[in-house]
Amino acid sequence: MSNCFHSLIRVQRHPFERIATPFQVYSWTAPQAEHAMDCVRAEDAYTSRLGYEEHIPGQTRDWNEELQTTRELPRKNLPERLLRERAIFKVHSDFTAAATRGAMAVIDGNVMAINPSEETKMQMFIWNNIFFSLGFDVRDHYKDFGGDVAAYVAPTNDLNGVRTYNAVDVEGLYTLGTVVVDYRGYRVTAQSIIPGILEREQEQSVIYGSIDFGKTVVSHPKYLELLEKTSRPLKIQKHKVLNDKNEEVELCSSVECKGIIGNDGRHYILDLLRTFPPDLNFLPVEGEEMPEECKKMGFPKQHRHKLCCLRQELVDAFVEHRYLLFMKLAALQLMQQKANKQESSAALENGTSPENGTAESEKSESDDGKTDDNVTGLDQVKELAETIASDDGTVDPKSREVIRNACKAVGSISDTSFDIRFNPDIFSPGVRFPESSKEEVQDQKQLLKDAAAFLLSCQIPGLVKDCLDHTVLPMDGATLAEAMHQRGINMRYLGKVIHFITKTPGHAQLDHIFKIGISELITRSAKHIFKTYLQAPFPLSLPSTSESGDCDLLSFFWFLQILLKEYNFDNRHKPTFTEEDILNIFPVVKHVNPKASDAFHFFQSGQAKVQQGFLKEGCELINEALNLFNNVYGAMHVEICACLRLLARLNYIMGDYSEALSNQQKAVLMSERVLGIEHPNTIQEYMHLALYCFANSQLSTALNLLYRARYLMLLVFGEDHPEMALLDNNIGLVLHGVMEYDLSLRFLENALAISSKYHGSKSLKVALSHHLVARVYESKAEFRSALQHEKEGYTIYKNQLGEHHEKTKESSEYLKYLTQQAVALQRTMNEIYKNGSNANIVPLKFTAPNMTSVLEQLNIINGILFIPLSQKDLENLKAEVQRRQQLQESIKSGEQLEPEDRAGEEKEAEPSMPSAAIPLTQSPA
Repeated sequence: MSNCFHSLIRVQRHPFERIATPFQVYSWTAPQAEHAMDCVRAEDAYTSRLGYEEHIPGQTRDWNEELQTTRELPRKNLPERLLRERAIFKVHSDFTAAATRGAMAVIDGNVMAINPSEETKMQMFIWNNIFFSLGFDVRDHYKDFGGDVAAYVAPTNDLNGVRTYNAVDVEGLYTLGTVVVDYRGYRVTAQSIIPGILEREQEQSVIYGSIDFGKTVVSHPKYLELLEKTSRPLKIQKHKVLNDKNEEVELCSSVECKGIIGNDGRHYILDLLRTFPPDLNFLPVEGEEMPEECKKMGFPKQHRHKLCCLRQELVDAFVEHRYLLFMKLAALQLMQQKANKQESSAALENGTSPENGTAESEKSESDDGKTDDNVTGLDQVKELAETIASDDGTVDPKSREVIRNACKAVGSISDTSFDIRFNPDIFSPGVRFPESSKEEVQDQKQLLKDAAAFLLSCQIPGLVKDCLDHTVLPMDGATLAEAMHQRGINMRYLGKVIHFITKTPGHAQLDHIFKIGISELITRSAKHIFKTYLQAPFPLSLPSTSESGDCDLLSFFWFLQILLKEYNFDNRHKPTFTEEDILNIFPVVKHVNPKASDAFHFFQSGQAKVQQGFLKEGCELINEALNLFNNVYGAMHVEICACLRLLARLNYIMGDYSEALSNQQKAVLMSERVLGIEHPNTIQEYMHLALYCFANSQLSTALNLLYRARYLMLLVFGEDHPEMALLDNNIGLVLHGVMEYDLSLRFLENALAISSKYHGSKSLKVALSHHLVARVYESKAEFRSALQHEKEGYTIYKNQLGEHHEKTKESSEYLKYLTQQAVALQRTMNEIYKNGSNANIVPLKFTAPNMTSVLEQLNIINGILFIPLSQKDLENLKAEVQRRQQLQESIKSGEQLEPEDRAGEEKEAEPSMPSAAIPLTQSPA
């Protein structure tokens, strides 16, 4: 009976709770659950035959053929691209699931090796048409790069290369299906099998690249043609190297990249571990002097291996930085040329020497044409560069010289246009370059040094500044790692990031980042140590340490699922965890994640429209993106979750609260499934859902959701985090709305303390916190305390915004009201003391919290501001939009707008909201 009831409950759940996710998500904690039969859940028919699938007719799939055939599907129009992307995503998710299952079977000893007589570390496996190898240096292949440590890192570098070449998506160039699985302390690489590769020796198969890190190198014209198409987007320079016979060989990749033509006639590339240039900060080279910025921070440093590469994000950021520098240099030189011409012509007309007229010409230029020159200077450079690139012979020599000088200054490989590329073989052990490339190699070495310095002098300070401004707000190690990676900073720089934080003025406001960083350092260090214990034969014997229970817990976060219960970390006489607390060891899986390109472009366009304030058009684009994402990914995906979140926000801003609630509920369910229950994004989804519940008059639900978000926040980080201030403000306001004043004050005062620490005691957020606390004290009739807090808020507004700002005036009015109430209360108290029971008491006005005003305050703290506009303001706004349209058209120099954009812009000139209110959406801190 109970089993039937259990199944009935499962059937009645929301579909999002039952639909399978495309990739498995593991939680590091789980409750103890008794196994119960579930008639809804499909059983795996071949659980007892694991390892024998390849012998069962009809059970195996030709993964390589499926992966490559889907990439060959046509992509000329939107329906074709959707069909292609759907097929690619489906095959990749299936391949990832099969590869993960196979890797676990390999480590668990359920798959027979294809070379069983060799040492365990050297064994290779084939299961379900997938090739598996272990992350060890089996034949001294990585001897010069760090041995087993390099062999452990190489698969992830290779996977990054596969991701990159897949993203470029050049027709005719194929990569292998690749999944990297960390399980029980081992790293397993799972790859699809090139047709015919197992029938030939590797030396016979490779027709491009090198099998021995540059000693013997071969090239092939077809591979050069294909790889040259990838060189511009990947910033890879075509270059020549010497082989063992001192012959020049031309390559358009690193020497390790191998080209093999399969029996199916396709051109495959593999071993893409050095797709990106080396990181010289962790690669000391004898005789090479590093830039001053690097030496100041203690670089270069010896690393455990020599495969440290710059991230693609860093390469892109560096090239963008150099492009801006190129434009500024060229614009400056053009302006100087123009000034010199004006000087000489003015001197000839007036009969004076150019020297006498210099000051006047500079003055007139700065007075009359400074703004125009600044605006048009960069456009002139762009136009000039395009003209020179077209090589139509109409450009004068002086202008060519301007571009040539700017190109040389920024390290461009061309002297007629901006084009920065990297040679990935620079500083590669064993790779030799011909004498004719000596100057080119020197330039490339300098470029790599500049990139290493750029990471330290620009990217790390930029990350810390963003954290200080709260534009980046990590809650745990994963979100900190994501923030670093987005700026191209590898995790090996985490120590430097923490060091930089300690040296930053006002580092107390970065306390949360410091704590997350230290925790992540301990976790990653513990993981490396703990890995050796995991590789030992089972049963696992935990190291009996009582020195630091926290270290034990942190090391479990990576691959162990532990029992969900209260643990005692203070007992020094027995271990915090026992073997019974370990429920499962799960794999950490890294894989290619194909993108829905058209849907993503619609989503970005929708975001841009929303940021401009055109909600209706933005909502339409986001809805279209949602349909396309569903078409490609199915019902469950992180990007669909982002779509639903933004749609819910738009629905809310446009006044459709019930639709906002519906969309946000879906976003919450999806976030729990695809990211995890305790993921920082899921916590934020709960907060948004709570706001929409409050707007729909579901007060108790809103409060429960906020309490859950707070509990998860405590679990993930703890109390002392800027996001906790936002959470506590939300909870305090809802409690104020239901007249739980004392409890409300506890949360609001805690939020005030946290905001003061992380935003500074004079920030506008702290002023708002003071106002919220004052409102609750007013409701309690404690006017003295209310006055004290509102005065603090008023002082901040006055100093930050000035006396005539609307916020300052509002605070001033509220102070007057509180003063009147305080005086009236004091008079009443005096009357009571004087006349006792005969006192003539005037009733006091106690303002019970109004739900509308509470919702307004909730909107403000969550970053949603409504600015009411008069008809005159709307007319001014319309004129401003039209003026900006004309300005954009003039800048584009007559470029024709897309029909839908033109139609959209005509609509944008009209107010988007019937309530004559323009919403401004901010990122809540």
